[in-house]
Amino acid sequence: MFAIDSYSFKEKHALIRVDFNVPFNAHGEITDDTRIKAALPTIKKILNDGGSVTLMSHLGRPDGTPNAKYSLKPIAQHLEVLLNLKVKFVDDCIGTKALEAKTSLNFGEVLLLENLRFYKEEENGELMFARDLASGMDVYINDAFGTAHRAHASTSIIAELFPQSKFFGYLMENELKAMDRVLHQSQSPSVAIIGGAKVSSKIEIIENLLSSVETIIIGGGMAFTFIKAKGITVGKSLVENDHIETALKIMKVATDKGVELLLPVDSVNASEFSNDAQINTTPIDKIPDNMMGLDIGPKTIELFDTIIRSSKTILWNGPMGVFEMSNFSKGTLEIAQSIAKATASGSFSLVGGGDSVAAINKFNLSSKISYVSTGGGAMLEYMEGKELPGVTAIRK
Repeated sequence: MFAIDSYSFKEKHALIRVDFNVPFNAHGEITDDTRIKAALPTIKKILNDGGSVTLMSHLGRPDGTPNAKYSLKPIAQHLEVLLNLKVKFVDDCIGTKALEAKTSLNFGEVLLLENLRFYKEEENGELMFARDLASGMDVYINDAFGTAHRAHASTSIIAELFPQSKFFGYLMENELKAMDRVLHQSQSPSVAIIGGAKVSSKIEIIENLLSSVETIIIGGGMAFTFIKAKGITVGKSLVENDHIETALKIMKVATDKGVELLLPVDSVNASEFSNDAQINTTPIDKIPDNMMGLDIGPKTIELFDTIIRSSKTILWNGPMGVFEMSNFSKGTLEIAQSIAKATASGSFSLVGGGDSVAAINKFNLSSKISYVSTGGGAMLEYMEGKELPGVTAIRK
C-alpha cells in the first residue's frame, strides 16, 4: 500500500520525512516557503483523520555538526502560521528528549524534530540512526521528493523498518504522476524543452527523452555545443569541446528515432558576460568572433513558440539564456509564456529544475503551469530513467 488516501491515520503516530530545506535571507527570514506549503495537504490529512504528526527534515549543509544557523526552529514558527495550529519543536532528532517529545504527542498535534543533518549518520544512511528516528512511531510517510534520489537514513533506510505501514505523501504522489505522465503516458504531440549552460549535465535526460517525446528543443548555453558540432562557428559562446562527439551522437539517435531536435536559429550576443555589455542579434551562423550568445533571438522564440503552442505534453528543464540579467531574459520569459498559453488551451505542462522553477516564479507564472516540480536533482535523475532510493524503498 503506497497511497495515503485509502488509509485511516486515526490514533496513529505518523512520522513524515518532509523537505523543509528552504532559503533564508540575512535577517533569518524565510524567502520562499513553497516546499513547506507543499507538505500541508499530507499533514492535514493525518490530523483530520485523528492522528499525530512528527516531521523530520534537513536544512542546508551543517556537515554532521549542530549549528544554530541551520536550526529548524524558525520553520516550526512559520509552520504554525500556515497550519493555524501550535507546532511543537524539540532541539534534537534522536535520543531520549526526541523520543519523549514524539511519544507524548497527543492525536491532532504536530511536532518538528531538529535538523537531521546535525548527525553524519543521516547522510551515511546508518541503520541505527534510522531505528532511533523510527522509535515510537506507527507509520512512515515520505513526502520529501527533493531528497528522494539520496539513500539517506531518513529516506530509504527507515522505510525498511515499516514494511506494512509506509506511504508516499501527496507531494511525492503528485511528483511521480507528473513525471510518469511525460515519460510513459504523454499525449501527442509532445515536446521537451531542455536548456541550461552545459550539455554534460543533461546528456542522460536527453537520451532518455528520445524514447518519450516527438520533439526536443535545445536552448541555453548548451545549444552552442550542438551548433558547433554541426560545423558552425559560435564566436566566444560557451562550448564544451569534449562533448562535441556526444552532441553528434544525440543528433544521430534523434534522426534514427524520428525525433525532431530543434536548435536556435538566431542569437542575442554580448561582447562580455555582463548585462552592460555591447549587444547585437544575429543569425546563429553569424555570431561575431569577439561576442558570445547569451539568449535566443526573436526568430528562435517564434519557432519554439509554434512548436510549444501545438504540443499536448510539455516538459521544461533549463532556461533559454542568462535570464538573471534583464537584457538576456526575454527568451526564457517568452518560452515560459508560451508554455502557460499552451497549458491554458488544455496541454499538460511540467516544469522542473532549479533555474526553470526560479524563472517561472520570477515571471509569476507558476499558477499557469500544470505541475511545478519541487525536486531539482531528484526530478533530473527520475527523468534520466534512474531509480530513486527514496521511491524504491516505499514501492519495494
